Amino acid sequence: MSMNYTFAPSTAVSVPVAGTTAQFPVHRIYCVGRNYEEHAKEMGGPGREAPFFFMKPADAVLYAAPGTTVAMPYPSLTTNLHHEIELVVAIGTGGRNIAAANAQRHIYGYAVGLDMTRRDLQNEMKKQGRPWCISKGFDHSAPIGAITLAAKVPDIGQATIGMSVNGAVRQNSTIAQLIWNVSETIEQLSMAWELHPGDLVFTGTPAGVGAVVAGDVMQGDITGLAGIRVAVVAA
Repeated sequence: MSMNYTFAPSTAVSVPVAGTTAQFPVHRIYCVGRNYEEHAKEMGGPGREAPFFFMKPADAVLYAAPGTTVAMPYPSLTTNLHHEIELVVAIGTGGRNIAAANAQRHIYGYAVGLDMTRRDLQNEMKKQGRPWCISKGFDHSAPIGAITLAAKVPDIGQATIGMSVNGAVRQNSTIAQLIWNVSETIEQLSMAWELHPGDLVFTGTPAGVGAVVAGDVMQGDITGLAGIRVAVVAA
């Protein structure tokens, strides 16, 4: 029996899998806050703390195909848009209360992502003690590259992660500098939510976040993964 929707459902959000014709359907987007010590300090934190999480809607995804430059409209309500380069983990097998020792078997692959942030709105929400979804979950706030199968990047924990704007390096670190590594993050996250196939986990950004304006071109790279190139354009 066909479903009688009141209007046509939205098309499923998906991200291509590198080297294949497959599409990875996105269920939820989880993000880890302040998961590199130096970034935590630059944001006013103590450097190392228990992990905390926030979310973006699935349709915040902005796919950046390898070898191309994708346009990201400068968002409304902000004059301080920040870039945050991140390793993204694509969950292939769901579960709840996943032990860190078993976390790798739940990972489908990895991608390069940007957690774009309306920093002025975030700072204002923090001052008022209000949720800061408005600063993180806006349209096009999750640029992402193609997903590479986990088996093809067995040394992801030692990969370099970097971000440049107009050719000038802004962020430069290694995945090994994560406060909570990928397996530990999955363990902690799965205590709070049941993870599902299609979930994306943005694992945190290293130090060096900063503002971009219309006309800037951002390049994000992680060893072994398809890099992303995103041009900020006037809305």
